Amino acid sequence: MKMLKGFTNKLGAGFFLNSDSIVEKTGRFFLLNRKLQGLLRKDYYYAGTYLGKDKNGLFFPSFNLLAMLAKGRANKIVVDRKAAWLFICGRDVFRKSILTIQGTKRKGDYALVMNEFGECLGFGKLLCSLNAKVASDKVVIKNISDLGDFLRRES
Repeated sequence: MKMLKGFTNKLGAGFFLNSDSIVEKTGRFFLLNRKLQGLLRKDYYYAGTYLGKDKNGLFFPSFNLLAMLAKGRANKIVVDRKAAWLFICGRDVFRKSILTIQGTKRKGDYALVMNEFGECLGFGKLLCSLNAKVASDKVVIKNISDLGDFLRRES
């Protein structure tokens, strides 16, 4: 639970989950109501909504969690169509591709990368402060995870 809260804080998310509704199994976290928790067998693999996993001491979110966070208050960067396509192909985001910024603009923070239609494409890390004058051809968001990752792993 501590890792999950640390991740949402780094993302500037105003998002709270009842800790009684979170189940952890072998480093994987699930959102599951209390009634269904009583029905779980010890050998379950998946239950409820998958939130993410512990990856070497860091929380790595699921796209279910990112979609939930995108509906509320969080650091969000909206990018143009070309950048959206490149982002889901694993590319980083250039300053010139950013249409709007919501939330923090500080170096080192995380931000959800959104398309023009309000869909969450993934998240990245701000490589520089977006408050300062930044050259339009400079990479400002490092891609950490995007929707295209699953497809790239399958090839």
